Amino acid sequence: MAEIFTGIPGAYVKVADTIRRFKEIIEGKHDDIPEQAFYLKGGIEDVLAAAEKMKQNA
Repeated sequence: MAEIFTGIPGAYVKVADTIRRFKEIIEGKHDDIPEQAFYLKGGIEDVLAAAEKMKQNA
């Protein structure tokens, strides 16, 4: 639904995946990823891809 405001299609993420990845974030596993890479992303795979793209463009 937010696509009309952001221009970015939504992404479905299973609850189990959300919980597992949130735990990883809380444990610090993804502390090396810039905060901006998390913005408006679905699963952690999207975040990791955005972080890699940011790294290449730096």
